[in-house]
Amino acid sequence: MSEPTKIMAVLTAKPGNAQALEDLLRGMVKPCRSEPGNLRWDIWQDPSTPGRFVLDELYTDEAAIAAHRQTPHFLHYLSVVQTLADRQAYVVTAVEVEPQS
Repeated sequence: MSEPTKIMAVLTAKPGNAQALEDLLRGMVKPCRSEPGNLRWDIWQDPSTPGRFVLDELYTDEAAIAAHRQTPHFLHYLSVVQTLADRQAYVVTAVEVEPQS
């Protein structure tokens, strides 16, 4: 049985790259949300640290994440993000999650 799988990523812009990073992330919203198997794709910003963004992504299962990682928009993102930001990404599965209504 497939279970929803989440990606949490923290990206901290390298000096002088905050706006370019934000632009890159904003450009990912529409294509990521349109992917089959995507349930959420949200960008959050840390108000205490300018240039730090948190991605909150939710997919139907690990297969949807694998498909996401093969899309042209993700491959483009991956090709440039390391020049713009320090990035930590985690793929996590539910332990105790309130069901969506």
